[in-house]
Amino acid sequence: MKIPTMAQRLAERERPEGAPVMRQRWARLLFLHWAWEPAAIQATLPPGLTVDLHEGRAWVGVVPFFMERVRPRGLPAVPGISNFLELNVRTYVHDAQGRPGVWFYSLDANQWLAVKVARTLFYLPYEHATMSASVTPRAAGNGCKVDFRSRRAGEEDESRFSYQTPAETKAKEAKRGSLEFFLVERYRLFAWDGRGGRLFSGRVHHTPYQITTDPQVTWSDQTMALAGFDVDGRAPEHVAAARAVDVEIWPLKQVAERVRCESESGESLGIGAGAPA
Repeated sequence: MKIPTMAQRLAERERPEGAPVMRQRWARLLFLHWAWEPAAIQATLPPGLTVDLHEGRAWVGVVPFFMERVRPRGLPAVPGISNFLELNVRTYVHDAQGRPGVWFYSLDANQWLAVKVARTLFYLPYEHATMSASVTPRAAGNGCKVDFRSRRAGEEDESRFSYQTPAETKAKEAKRGSLEFFLVERYRLFAWDGRGGRLFSGRVHHTPYQITTDPQVTWSDQTMALAGFDVDGRAPEHVAAARAVDVEIWPLKQVAERVRCESESGESLGIGAGAPA
């Protein structure tokens, strides 16, 4: 197992070779993070992935944001389909080559076609949800206030987030080596094909996030609990908001050969458990 070096983390920012398959814009992003016990996170991961640590700590995050202008490469955005809301729960991992990335426990969206495509083509655990958001602009250049709500299909409880997006003059790129850099500077996702027992990696490319760490947040989240992480009302230990970025998406590539994803007792791998750090 190879632990990611700073050189590897910086190299992930470079635009991959070849042509992207999709383009989209990520806007009004909020990042809430909790430190978690590394062993508990490791127990939730598929073969081939290792929990990524910052100063010995693992992290679990929830990220609400706006997906805009989502479309295949070479095609225009489609009204009613290309813009929707997303709320994901994630942790941070690396593969045996030391390539850092994101592991998603869940991704809720209010666009059924996006959910189906992502589950089928990208092996990502998307769920359909009823979602809404209101945006209240502030003075020019000072961002806006966002009220974001989500309730997953089949669930009664609702997740709510109220936050301030970054002002142009206050948002800055995360400092190399900082916790902010570790949490937000991620340009690779990993996905697991449970039926085929295969691990995949996919690249994304965008300019580095411009963030602030004081977005004045109030929150009530249910998706962490649905993923198996009980924060028990504990406030997030790190909060950040990011300005919008234009994103290119590359196709998945297989990381490893077929792997049996079962415990010795024959039980399937779980997707969330354990205690905070």
